[in-house]
Amino acid sequence: MDWKILLTVFATIFIAELGDKTQLATLLFATDKEVSKMTVFIGASLALVLTSAIGVLGGSLIANYISEKQLHYIAGIGFIAIGLWTLFKA
Repeated sequence: MDWKILLTVFATIFIAELGDKTQLATLLFATDKEVSKMTVFIGASLALVLTSAIGVLGGSLIANYISEKQLHYIAGIGFIAIGLWTLFKA
């Protein structure tokens, strides 16, 4: 196992997920006094594991058709486009 990659992915995803809609939705479910906190935790954990698995599988499939360099350019252009769209909508 490549520990450097593991820690990089963990830190990146952990920071990206802090305060996002997923965490806020989980927080709201956990505020219900009649709901088991463990049930909320397990449900949220399983959902994040499944979405991560879809991301890994999707990335693996895309990598068969598009080079890593092209993918970086596409992702960069996509992030710039989202940023510009957000700025102009504000």
